[in-house]
Amino acid sequence: TTTGGWLGVTDKYWMTVFVPSQSEPLHVQFRVKPVGDVDTYETAYVGAPRVLAPGASTTETTHIFAGAKIMQVLQGYSKSLATPRLEDAIDWGIFSIINKPLFLFLEILKSQLGSFALALLALTVVIRVVFFPLYNLSYAMTTKMKKVQPQIKEMQERLKDDPQAVQKEMLALYQREKINPVSGCVPALLPIPVMIALVNLFNVTIEMRHAPFFGWIGDMSAADPTTVWNLFGLIPWNPGTLPLVGGLLVGDGFLHLGAWPLIYAFTLWISMSLAPPTPGMDPTQQKLMQWMPVVFTFFLAHSPAGLVIYWSWSSVFTIIQQYVLMRRFKVENPIDDFFARFGAAKASPG
Repeated sequence: TTTGGWLGVTDKYWMTVFVPSQSEPLHVQFRVKPVGDVDTYETAYVGAPRVLAPGASTTETTHIFAGAKIMQVLQGYSKSLATPRLEDAIDWGIFSIINKPLFLFLEILKSQLGSFALALLALTVVIRVVFFPLYNLSYAMTTKMKKVQPQIKEMQERLKDDPQAVQKEMLALYQREKINPVSGCVPALLPIPVMIALVNLFNVTIEMRHAPFFGWIGDMSAADPTTVWNLFGLIPWNPGTLPLVGGLLVGDGFLHLGAWPLIYAFTLWISMSLAPPTPGMDPTQQKLMQWMPVVFTFFLAHSPAGLVIYWSWSSVFTIIQQYVLMRRFKVENPIDDFFARFGAAKASPG
């Protein structure tokens, strides 16, 4: 029993709802009825009773919405009919406090730039700019940690039989160099709420459904359709036709690997190469961490392509920021080492 509101049946992208008078008490029912092997869903309401004098008349007005759950359309009806939270028919998830503002901001960027593809790239830039001071402080700290790695390695070898002494000297070294390892975790934590919000937006908002990106991505809410097993379409062959393993190589198969997940894995690998080893991590754990790009590649291979593009584009900013700080602190880095070796090989005779 309620006064006002709305009721109906909804799925991921579509809904059919009643919007009765918002000042009238209502008795609402929802029912699920099995019909054969499937369930049917019904909803109905009864308004307040009315007493009419002989010869009098009354009017009952009910609005019915049947269609796609488009955010701006639902907000417009919610305002014009004074109906509360009609836009919440969209499943914003438990993080709606982040999801809704992020989507509204994406809509604003899309209206200015003309496409969700450019809006997604612009959103990444805005997020990096907003969090730039925190990112910069954190990357500066990890760069300092990388600079003292030779000293830490030396003391670990020298005091390999006394772990407590290693910890004590390491803490003293961090105090002298003004290093706080905890602040190095900030870049890993900051993107998590945005990632959760984007996963939800790509999965539940109809505006993102079939929204194209540049190149081969025709739907950013779906996984990258290309596959490494035919060189991303360069070889005119469908790997899914292989007996036994064909289903694993395409579509929802575990071994399906598109171009964008591999691009992200490459950017993650560079970023991890620029970061210092985690203090206290033994060689076995360090080798396991080196497999992280491979794990994330398979994890993101079936994620919405738009999410993978966001992570890849964000990783480019991470690499640039790390590289600039390492040059500032005069710390050796694999990028400079690569170009030095490339230049030496090019200058050598033959």
